[in-house]
Amino acid sequence: MKHNSENWLLKVEGLTKIYGTANANSIEKTGPLYDSNICPETNAIVACADINFELFPGEVLGIVGESGSGKSTIVKMLYFDMEHADGSVFFNKEPYIGKNILKESNQSKRAIRNHLMGMVYQNPRDGLNFKFTSGGNIAEKLIMAGNYHVGTIRDKATNLLEKTEVPVLRLDDLPAHFSGGMQQRVQISKAIANHPPLLFLDEVTTGLDVSVQAKVLDLIRELQQELGIAMIVVSHDLSVIRMLTDRTLVMKNGRIVEQGLTDQILQDPQHPYTQLLVSSIL
Repeated sequence: MKHNSENWLLKVEGLTKIYGTANANSIEKTGPLYDSNICPETNAIVACADINFELFPGEVLGIVGESGSGKSTIVKMLYFDMEHADGSVFFNKEPYIGKNILKESNQSKRAIRNHLMGMVYQNPRDGLNFKFTSGGNIAEKLIMAGNYHVGTIRDKATNLLEKTEVPVLRLDDLPAHFSGGMQQRVQISKAIANHPPLLFLDEVTTGLDVSVQAKVLDLIRELQQELGIAMIVVSHDLSVIRMLTDRTLVMKNGRIVEQGLTDQILQDPQHPYTQLLVSSIL
């Protein structure tokens, strides 16, 4: 797909999140140069600062970095799981064109989440209601997006479970009785139930057996190609980034230190930290 400066889906400008009391130097005196995200004057934690990027329709963007680099914080703010501190996020879909969605009302934010976004968390318990059946979890997302016909919901849930290779016989089973890999598949079904243009994946294979990881990654890649969903994939694992993403942002101490086409970053990393990351998987 041709990317020009106008056809972006999501634009992030100056996104910043600070915990604690910051002062004028908190951003200046933290980051990769200081190898710390803790302000030496106030002890405020700069989770991420001045994050800027665009995401295009159908593109898969990776955000990679070690634990504490700020990568999950970005996704949690974009999905409204976490209050932002500063910055703007624009979503190129009606009726939100030209509006900073971070400043929208809670009602609008819920509508954006229900209709335009999906999220797959590292821990399925964060994305699934364990009191509902697997079909009930998918139904919950469909109902929030305005689908109320029981027969249609059940058909859609069946179809989604088939798509994600969950046995349809288990439509009425509780996720607690599923393996970790199966729970992730149900969570993916729920996240894509409303055909969102944007899906967030936050460390989705962490904690799964290696053989299960590969199957879940294959599934995500197939769904992305079939449905053309734009994705933001957060991982500390470069092999996940290599398999799924077109472009990558590399983060350290709450800042983006390098960004570019995933292949380029893996073959010719420029920043010393990226070089370290890449050499660790070779």
